[in-house]
Amino acid sequence: MFTWEFASDPYPAYAWLREHAPVHRTRLPSGVEAWLITRYADAKQALADPRLSKNPAHHHEPAHAKGKTGIPGERKAELMTHLLNIDPPDHTRLRRLVSKAFTPRRVAEFAPRVQELADDLIDRFAGNGSADLIHDFAFPLPIYAICDLLGVPREDQDDFRDWAGMMIRHGGGPRGGVARSVKKMRGYLADLIHRKRAALPPEPGPGEDLISGLIRASDHGEHLTENEAAAMAFILLFAGFETTVNLIGNGTYALLTHPEQRERLQSSLTAGERGLLETGVEELLRYDGPVELATWRFATRPLTIGGQDVAAGDPVLVVLAAADRDPERFADPDTLDLARRDSQHLGYGHGIHYCLGAPLARLEGQTALATLLTRLPDLRLAADPAELRWRGGLIMRGLRTLPVSFTPIAPSDENSSSPTQK
Repeated sequence: MFTWEFASDPYPAYAWLREHAPVHRTRLPSGVEAWLITRYADAKQALADPRLSKNPAHHHEPAHAKGKTGIPGERKAELMTHLLNIDPPDHTRLRRLVSKAFTPRRVAEFAPRVQELADDLIDRFAGNGSADLIHDFAFPLPIYAICDLLGVPREDQDDFRDWAGMMIRHGGGPRGGVARSVKKMRGYLADLIHRKRAALPPEPGPGEDLISGLIRASDHGEHLTENEAAAMAFILLFAGFETTVNLIGNGTYALLTHPEQRERLQSSLTAGERGLLETGVEELLRYDGPVELATWRFATRPLTIGGQDVAAGDPVLVVLAAADRDPERFADPDTLDLARRDSQHLGYGHGIHYCLGAPLARLEGQTALATLLTRLPDLRLAADPAELRWRGGLIMRGLRTLPVSFTPIAPSDENSSSPTQK
């Protein structure tokens, strides 16, 4: 497990684990030993079990595993107090503060901006006849979107794009690059919080950005520390872009390698229908989702999962990719069916840690795929699938590159400028 070959197609190994060792203790490449949960029923139970804490303080970590269970650099940058690392009641308090930014109404109001970004990005390569859909489209779209939502000024968003690019390279960048990018982002967020606090109007205006909302809550009795505000903004950025990069990249790749499903979706979109797009994105999340393993959990006391005893302090990793291909839960789980109505996948988690930004990610995924297939109807893969490489890393699953070709088209707006300047 966890070789480059495994990264290309982990599903046969996960099928073996589901059948023979559904709760399996393994040594990860980092040296940390953890339990892998691979069956759907066990995974759903573990995701909602209050005895499994998100707080790394519960990890009985040996010296060689110190600091290897989170995002590189987040400890030194004092960015630990975010939603992926805390339990109730702090989790409940912080989640409540940001949940209003991801309500269906707020996300619907943001839809025109997401559409504008998708069109602008395609305009930049539409006349070329080829593109790397990760670098040119799937990566920048959610970066600019989440920066807008947070309130990062447009003139600073390309810096965020650079830092975020380093963060998702994992083993593909210079040594220590992720930690350095996290540190730079932390410094920038601290400065931005100070600047926004100084300029904050007495009352919130319509569509107030999320960082201003966090500052306002902190200043009105919610007791949000500066570290908490910076950590919250950091994790919303981090969790709010890489998952969507992979949703768009993995989803497009799945459609290009399943032409009959892609043709059904294109026909549906041409007819002005949205139903297949909506069920299709849920199926893509199940079939080859952006998050391979749920983020770390730690047993606060001895417990039993799937008949296996887990000791207090042990790390537990729920393998979402394995659970969502469990034949005990999904009929023909290795078949991609965009019309599948059973959408109870675990791609965005389950329980109190269910992904807060799921509505926004769904909007971005639907918009991105619909715009690609509509504007570039003969989109095709420009590489042998066996030559594609998947990014290293433990939690996320995504392609490094996705080369495509298509018939060149004129931009939708000849005066199109950078998405960050519109």
